[in-house]
Amino acid sequence: MSSPIHAFASTAPKQPLEAYEYTPGPLGDEQVEIAVESCGICHSDLSMLDNDWGISTYPLVPGHEVVGRVVEAGPQVKRVKVGDRVGLGWYSSSCGCCAPCLSGNHNLCATAEGTIVGRHGGFASRVRSHWMWAAPLPDALDAASAGPLFCGGITVFNPIAQFGVQPTDRVAVIGIGGLGHLALKFLRAWGCDVTAFTSSDSKRQEALGLGAHQTLNSRDSDELKKAAGSFDFILNTTNVALDWNTYIAALKPKGRLHTVGAVLEPLDVAAFPLISGQKSISGSPLGSPASVDTMLEFCARHQIAPVTETFPLSRVNEALDHLRSGKARYRVVLTNDLAC
Repeated sequence: MSSPIHAFASTAPKQPLEAYEYTPGPLGDEQVEIAVESCGICHSDLSMLDNDWGISTYPLVPGHEVVGRVVEAGPQVKRVKVGDRVGLGWYSSSCGCCAPCLSGNHNLCATAEGTIVGRHGGFASRVRSHWMWAAPLPDALDAASAGPLFCGGITVFNPIAQFGVQPTDRVAVIGIGGLGHLALKFLRAWGCDVTAFTSSDSKRQEALGLGAHQTLNSRDSDELKKAAGSFDFILNTTNVALDWNTYIAALKPKGRLHTVGAVLEPLDVAAFPLISGQKSISGSPLGSPASVDTMLEFCARHQIAPVTETFPLSRVNEALDHLRSGKARYRVVLTNDLAC
């Protein structure tokens, strides 16, 4: 008989989280149960809580940036064992037999299971996943701050690796927040010349401290015009509509504008600049288990960690309000103070 899991859940869109308890049922043969030590808060948690994407079901237990210990493992579990410290991100399972999975692109599986989509996530004492998506955490990484790597981190790391960004490239990042600050750290360690686009003068020195070589004010049209033809790769981490044509103009020939920010409005883009400069627009969702492992190794090698603020899980509503207000610098992590 499974022990009850203690959690915090929302019972309707845009409602505060309340104490919640559920019994998960028998553990699957290929599943692990993770005792949650900490869990990051992502803007995707807010989107799910508010049902912005129309896929939320309630009661909803958010949380998909989990770090914890494996406390139970099914008989067919591989790669990890009871006692291992692991991380769990947006995905908790994938089919393993479709063309994307068989080619190593499990994050593109059409039936991939989201950790907080139709199931309960990591704002809880425990959470479950398929063993493949429970990534072993290197000892060199600080477990208390590592949670955001499993969503925010892999979201920006994956396109850098997938699209062959070179150390000789000039790269720009739009939005210096939860995702963008990690992108600056990765790209600086990657060897690129790094520019931060920011609309906030207060973030200029912070961006330089995080790894940017220079900054551009995204609200200054003259600065943006001067940047025309400058960048091999521009990474958008914001979820708001922008003047996309201005950023496309800032690309070199064969340059790429890539978005990981879930912009809800259609992108208004002129075709001719894309054609004449052979430029590209693309997007990507997180990364495969192998990509997560590569990112973690890269972080350990270069001592890369998210900049975090911590709250106890019992103060989750206060932490969510802090994130909603835009005050977070740069990721919020909940430490588990519930009974396991």
